[in-house]
Amino acid sequence: MQFEDSIRQHLLSIKPYEPVSHSSQLQGDNTAQELIRNPIIKLNGNENPYGASHKVRDALANFTEYHIYPDPDQMAVRSKLSDYTGMEIDHIVAGSGCDELIDLLLRLTIDPGDEIIDCTPTFGMYSFSTNICGGRVVSVPRDQHFAIDVDKVISAITPRTKMIFIASPNNPTGNLLSESEVLRLVETKTIIVVDETYHEFSQQTHAGLIDSYPNLVILRSLSKWAGLASLRIGYGLMPPAIVNWIMTIKPPYNINAAAEVGLLASLDDIDYLKTNVQFIIGERGRVAEQLSSVKGLRPLESAGNFILLETPHMSGRSVYEQLTASNIYVRALSDPRLNNYIRISIGTREQNDKVISSLSQITKNGSE
Repeated sequence: MQFEDSIRQHLLSIKPYEPVSHSSQLQGDNTAQELIRNPIIKLNGNENPYGASHKVRDALANFTEYHIYPDPDQMAVRSKLSDYTGMEIDHIVAGSGCDELIDLLLRLTIDPGDEIIDCTPTFGMYSFSTNICGGRVVSVPRDQHFAIDVDKVISAITPRTKMIFIASPNNPTGNLLSESEVLRLVETKTIIVVDETYHEFSQQTHAGLIDSYPNLVILRSLSKWAGLASLRIGYGLMPPAIVNWIMTIKPPYNINAAAEVGLLASLDDIDYLKTNVQFIIGERGRVAEQLSSVKGLRPLESAGNFILLETPHMSGRSVYEQLTASNIYVRALSDPRLNNYIRISIGTREQNDKVISSLSQITKNGSE
């Protein structure tokens, strides 16, 4: 008997999620001298170029309880997040990144053949995790401006629809979900999951609606604004009934001690981190303005820490490969609608200047 004979049938043809490459993978054949002369600029993961707070580094360096299991009830984490968000602790649950919370929500609700609605192009983990759970993904494409079509979303709801996932700001397009759109969706009584991973960059939230709608879930992350991507810490704001169910089915120690320490220290240094957020927002505007003046490029307005850039006269893959040759790594996109786009994370001013210069040269060469 082969092991494959025991695998659940719907998983035999599943395609793995395509993560961005790690820094060590990007070094390739570059020698140390080449990397000093032409360092890698990693702008493919929407990571924070300024990193974590120095308080996180100090707290981790001084942490001594690695031999003790973390708190399964997440009381210190949830209490600190309550102070930060203004939500009561019984509305909060933390996860190993938003990815785990997406998975837990789906495991709570999806029987094989049940459906979720996915507004594409968007974050790939919604569909990936649904497929893992044996659910069916119903894709409702966004319009020509990458806004959701609420009428089509509502029309796609069936008795087997368990959840609707919408990112705001949307990754990779950067646009926001309006309150009027959220209100129309929650009135359907379907569970609406609004992913606000980039909340601190957009300064928009729909969390204030949770007390009025028992079917609204908000997801947030500390990966981007707080620079904790490698520690894997995210959280959900939701009605207490859903929190209780997630606390029931989650692994008991799903938040490791380092992630807990990182979150607590970060939320003790909000002013510093928010200053970095403002730097990124300022650079986002400057980069968009400069790229919009380059013939053959069209940056889309974004409320995240990234920009979706249209390259109408060249394939996104071609631009990606030419940037890669200069040790600049951006995100190439697999959605067919985005064949002529790349996504660029906002880096430091020096990094952004090099990206702008390289893109200007690429488009110039392409038009000659």
